[in-house]
Amino acid sequence: MTTSTVGLLAGLLLGVASAAGGFTGFLIALVLGVIGYLVGGQRDGEFDLGVMLKGRGRG
Repeated sequence: MTTSTVGLLAGLLLGVASAAGGFTGFLIALVLGVIGYLVGGQRDGEFDLGVMLKGRGRG
């Protein structure tokens, strides 16, 4: 199990634990799951968040 998968599961569990349910709870779990996946992927070296967040510059 990769770190990105563990991050995804941790984010989803935190989202479920913090949400009271309904559509808003689903969205919170989804956002936290994506954040957990991105942080885990960065840690595994699957992708570089610095490049993704940096943008194109002022060229």
